[in-house]
Amino acid sequence: MKNKKKTIIFIIASIVMILGIICFFIKNNYKTVKFGNNTIKSTENIEEYILNINSYEAEISLEVCSNKNKNKYKIRQKFSNPNIFKQEIIEPTNIEGLTTIYDGKNLKIENTQVGLSKIYDDYQYISSNFLCLNDFITEYKNNNDTRIEEKEDMVIMELKSKNSTNKYNYYKKLYISKSTLKPIRMEVKDINKKMLVYILYNEIKINSTSKEDVLAFKLQEEQQNI
Repeated sequence: MKNKKKTIIFIIASIVMILGIICFFIKNNYKTVKFGNNTIKSTENIEEYILNINSYEAEISLEVCSNKNKNKYKIRQKFSNPNIFKQEIIEPTNIEGLTTIYDGKNLKIENTQVGLSKIYDDYQYISSNFLCLNDFITEYKNNNDTRIEEKEDMVIMELKSKNSTNKYNYYKKLYISKSTLKPIRMEVKDINKKMLVYILYNEIKINSTSKEDVLAFKLQEEQQNI
């Protein structure tokens, strides 16, 4: 009889505890998604997470639209703060291997197929590279005309360019998966909201790439020349 009474008390206590937890979450309107060992609690937390990306590696499909046609590319990108960037074209095959590397000061453009390279010293390249995810992040941080919304399983970060004369790079949207916190795609539209650039993130790794990773083969070349 005593055991039965203890069981009933235990069940009631458990129910009360569960209800308390449920009420707590409802009261605080938590919308949680898991990423590693961290818990992201809201749209604002997801926004903060994206804005604090300090490095990434990605394979993207790029579509550039003009009045007459659409050009498609497959590109591999690597980035590390503050402004170390590498971009290599995978497709189309006629420009496969065309690589751009920025080490924070100098820009190197190399074509591995024909063995040609060109270096531009003291080049302010990275500050205007809108194909780089970090360019969107920097512009979003420094722009008051931004908005964020949830749509189905995505969070959408949007900005309008502060440069009103730049009609060809005016609206930008970044779509992020709520479940993985990874960017899915980015859209760049002109002042008339016509699509100019569409970037699909086929693969992306966040915050696991160092400056040395980005400049790996550049460092190997320097060592060979010593």
